[in-house]
Amino acid sequence: MTVRAFARREWGPLYATVRDALVTRKWRAIPLTLGAVCLTAVFQPAQQYSWGYGPVRTIGFVRAEDPLWVALLRTPLSLFVPALDLPVWGALAQILLVFGVAEICLGRWRTLVVAYVSTLAGTTYARIGIAVGPDHLGGVIGVPAADAQVVDTGPSAAVVGLAVVVCVCFRAWFTAALVVLAMVAEVLVKNNLAGKEHLAAIAAVLVVCAVSALPRRRARQRSVMAGRSGAPPMRSCIFRRGRSQRRSWR
Repeated sequence: MTVRAFARREWGPLYATVRDALVTRKWRAIPLTLGAVCLTAVFQPAQQYSWGYGPVRTIGFVRAEDPLWVALLRTPLSLFVPALDLPVWGALAQILLVFGVAEICLGRWRTLVVAYVSTLAGTTYARIGIAVGPDHLGGVIGVPAADAQVVDTGPSAAVVGLAVVVCVCFRAWFTAALVVLAMVAEVLVKNNLAGKEHLAAIAAVLVVCAVSALPRRRARQRSVMAGRSGAPPMRSCIFRRGRSQRRSWR
């Protein structure tokens, strides 16, 4: 298989969907993404100063040591509060690219759901990992108690989760595998809380994709067993927006 054929198979449908949306609707195709970029552009610089750190911490910092109800209230806005040591351009680029592609391909509300589930999975894992501790199972699941004071990953867990869901829905299996392997490598190299939260986000969205596909798979199996011909093909993912598109990438 040539590189061009591989690229067409792997990214062709995704590229065609994004291109068509941007050509026909331009920036109106990604209002959620633009709002997220604006919020991040405000929160990231603000938290660098004494006058802004307190308010941003109050509304957007999530730590495992916080009461659960406080963490749940802060989680939506924590999506737009990146790590203090992350350059603002890096956070903005992540959100613009991944949120933008997801909003076009999945739709606005599905994008929000996946982003929230991914972030919530990371937050939940942090509490479980601290409860387990680093001395159990070789430290694979547990993390030190000091990590209870570490601020959660911000938009990065949502970015990872959205990237995996988009790849699964458009059958870009190689790209999805690369994202997963990159997150595994991050944990092997750094072995920090953020890396494990990213893996928790991936696990959560993969479970959601698998569960969402079950009704369609069962319906198709019943149709085949009943001998009915011409049954419509099952969509790869319930999150995918609109009809399946298999346009060529020119």
